[in-house]
Amino acid sequence: MQSPRRLALPAVLLAAVGVLAACTSGSAAPTVSTTVSVTSSTASAPTPGTSGGASTQPQVTVPSSGGESAGASSGGTPTVSSPATSSTTSSSTTSATSSTAVLPPVAKVSASPSFGATELSPAQEITISVAKGSIKKLTLTNPTGKVVKGSVSSDGSTWTLGEVLGFGKTYTVAGTAVGTDGKSVPIKGTFSTIGEDNEARSTITPGDGEVVGIAQPIIIRFPTEPTDKALIEKHLSVTTTPKVEGSWAWIHHDDAWGIDWRPKNYWPANTKVHVDAKIYGLKFADGVYGSEDLTSDFTIGRSQVVYADAKSYKIVVKQGCTEMNDPDSCTSTVASYPASYGSGDDIGDPNRVTRSGIHVVNELLPVHKMSNPAYGYTNVTEYWDVRISNNGEFIHQNQGTVGDQGVVNVSHGCINLSAVNAKAYFQSALIGDPVEITGTSVQLSAADGDLYDWTIPWGEWQSLSAL
Repeated sequence: MQSPRRLALPAVLLAAVGVLAACTSGSAAPTVSTTVSVTSSTASAPTPGTSGGASTQPQVTVPSSGGESAGASSGGTPTVSSPATSSTTSSSTTSATSSTAVLPPVAKVSASPSFGATELSPAQEITISVAKGSIKKLTLTNPTGKVVKGSVSSDGSTWTLGEVLGFGKTYTVAGTAVGTDGKSVPIKGTFSTIGEDNEARSTITPGDGEVVGIAQPIIIRFPTEPTDKALIEKHLSVTTTPKVEGSWAWIHHDDAWGIDWRPKNYWPANTKVHVDAKIYGLKFADGVYGSEDLTSDFTIGRSQVVYADAKSYKIVVKQGCTEMNDPDSCTSTVASYPASYGSGDDIGDPNRVTRSGIHVVNELLPVHKMSNPAYGYTNVTEYWDVRISNNGEFIHQNQGTVGDQGVVNVSHGCINLSAVNAKAYFQSALIGDPVEITGTSVQLSAADGDLYDWTIPWGEWQSLSAL
């Protein structure tokens, strides 16, 4: 016969299951697990295999509808767990790997123009700079390996090109910079210049060793009109002994654009003049760059002025002159010659008027063939020809007008002298001597061609500078 206590366990279990069913039959709401402990034992003796007085207590976990759940439950089946079994959840610790980041060098290298630049002018200024550091070593070499001159600033932050480059060459930069963090960075790159087909030649007058008159301007002629006149002018200088006040002016000459320098007044006699035109590599226009620097060292000779009053029918040669348009500033009269000027004012033909104004002797021709088809003559040989403007005006011998010289003006615009007087004047003249003509109705101007520099008032002349 079974003991009543043994029959009690199934009954209790069934009752718990009934409670479970009742509690979970209506809602899927979160539940809290309830543990029901049921103790089973016999009155006689302990169950073999257990310690004295101890009993095994099966546990029944019953979902309960009361309270909040730590997780959502999806079913009503009770869980039975044995107290002899325990489950331990341990948190695992992830070991973080510790590493040190490598920082990049702080020094930054830059160039102006940028590394890799091409089509540069040989006169291009080049600088290489280092931020947050200094240059330890740097060289710029040409295609043959020759080191180009350059200098590093006192703080080591900048390298500057120290000489001009060549046409059509690629230059290589190599070096090292050290940052404020002590780390080194390389300096490397290239620069390339424009080709030799871009070179263009300019000229300068007067030339080395020449002795010229007191009205001679300095003239630098260019193969084309420079687009940046100020850039060119900044590279020009005139040094005189003694010091002489003067200015540059941009002038369109008969054969080319040029920049002329003249004093405010006539040059002092015996002045020493040095001209320096650092125009190598300078850009004149697109595809046109200066092929070379120009210099000239010349001297101003004795001071001589020809005063030519058309209404006086003569020319007077004076020396020791110091002022423009002022015969009284001269110290001596060396000659006076009967002359015949252009007849234009007498006959009403402006093309035959000798121009008034300060002319400049610009060519000396012992023999010259003259032509003026509009007035019926071609290749007529004349002697002792002193050109004073490019409109065809000369002081020269003309034996055909000797009877008119000193009496009436009959020429086509030139100043006629006798053979003896023409030769005497020719031999006294210098390129650059002023010839001041007065007494006619037409003024010398740019329309008459070279040289008209002294017809421009000083203030206007200064305004023709680009600086």
